[in-house]
Amino acid sequence: MAKVVDITEKLNFEESPKLKIKGKELTVNDDAPTMLKVMQLMGGEASINEITQAYELMFGEKERKTIESLGLNFNDFVIVIQSAVELITGETAGE
Repeated sequence: MAKVVDITEKLNFEESPKLKIKGKELTVNDDAPTMLKVMQLMGGEASINEITQAYELMFGEKERKTIESLGLNFNDFVIVIQSAVELITGETAGE
């Protein structure tokens, strides 16, 4: 008989992580298939098209409307995308 190891307690089935911008919490899609796609897009020098694709993968329509309502400049927009990736991958240094 094969050995069975239950890892359920090691897995996180809780809510997705959130970024907070100007008091608004934005849920970041952190499911594995989405993040694998995002990491592939963001590997190396990302093009505008790749940044846009990553944005659409990581943020749902509601979150995208909230982000768009903030009127961010492009550099700040890229910071939001990078921060979301760091949040998911655990590479963020702090809050």
